[in-house]
Amino acid sequence: MNFLVDAQLPQRLALWLRDRGHNTVHTLDLPLGNKTSDTIILRLALEEDRIVVTKDADFFESWLVLGQPHRMILVATGNIRNEELLQLFAANIHVVEKLLETKRILEISQKALTTRG
Repeated sequence: MNFLVDAQLPQRLALWLRDRGHNTVHTLDLPLGNKTSDTIILRLALEEDRIVVTKDADFFESWLVLGQPHRMILVATGNIRNEELLQLFAANIHVVEKLLETKRILEISQKALTTRG
C-alpha cells in the first residue's frame, strides 16, 4: 500500500510503515515539509494512489464534501505519546491492511477501528 503521513503524526510512523514494506511518504519528505498544504496533499494522494494518514478532521470533511482523499486513515486518539501510537498501529496493522482493501475511510482509536465508505 502507498501511504502519505500528515504533519501532525510522527515521522517514526512513516518509517515504521516503510519497514512493513509499504511505500510511505511523510510530509517532511516533501519539498515544503510540514508546511505542505492540504490541497497539495490531496493532489499527491490522488496522483500517487496514496492513503492519507492524518489526525486532521479537515480531511474527513473534505471526503464528505469532495470525496477526497480517496482513501484515509483518520487517527482519533487525541494526544498520545509516539510510542503508544506505534503500538496501536502494530497491534492493528493486519486488520487495517485488510480493511483498506475494500473500505475508503478507516478511523483508528485506542478503543475501536471504524470504517466508512
